[in-house]
Amino acid sequence: MRGEAFAAVPNRGMITISIMLANIMQGLDNTILNVALPHIQGSLSASLDQIAWALTSYIVCCAIMMPLTGWLAGRFGIKYVFLVSVASFTVASALCGAATSLGELVFFRALQGLAGAGLIPLSQAMLLQINPPERHGHAMAVFGIGTILGPIMGPALGGWLTYDYSWRWIFYINLPIGALCTLGALIFIRQTRNVHREPFDFVGFLTLSLGIGALQLMLDRGELKDWFYSSEIWIEATVAGLGFYLFTVHTMTTDG
Repeated sequence: MRGEAFAAVPNRGMITISIMLANIMQGLDNTILNVALPHIQGSLSASLDQIAWALTSYIVCCAIMMPLTGWLAGRFGIKYVFLVSVASFTVASALCGAATSLGELVFFRALQGLAGAGLIPLSQAMLLQINPPERHGHAMAVFGIGTILGPIMGPALGGWLTYDYSWRWIFYINLPIGALCTLGALIFIRQTRNVHREPFDFVGFLTLSLGIGALQLMLDRGELKDWFYSSEIWIEATVAGLGFYLFTVHTMTTDG
């Protein structure tokens, strides 16, 4: 019966393509910006320390938002959360491309990170959901290809777009990909939702976000600030340790 249920999943191929497009799009933005940073720095009249926030804001917001993905999918349904994530990521990409100041770019990159955080875990969950257990290995191989393809393509694609067109096109390239992914998800992915909804752990989320955010800031800015010779890095390390400590205490002392 389980095999028949999985066999009855319609348009599995189209769902897989839609999922992989989202995976590749998110992966691209992890590396595509690196090549364009000097051009963006000159275009927006930013210093090296300032332009680094275009990378940091994305990574930190992505790291903070990712633990929340599972609860959101259970609360609102995996299709709805996936659609909102893809659509929001696409809109944020357009806004990044249209940014006229460093502040705008950093803010829109933060929105990109918040929107894109759930794409990888949601993609993996949906691939496992639409495939029978005996095909999970194959599904994860496909998932792995999509996950590494974006970061591998990012620097080459970013260099080509930046030098032949404009740095803004490293963001605009997401628009057709995001539109196709959104359309495919809207048409082919079926809505699912957990019957038993878990309550949201605000304290756990806040303490974990504090720890992850501070740790990511420390790792991202450590080299630029000469690591522990900088008071900023010491502050971030202390906040990260405090956040993880509070999260551990909360987890160990909370029932369920």
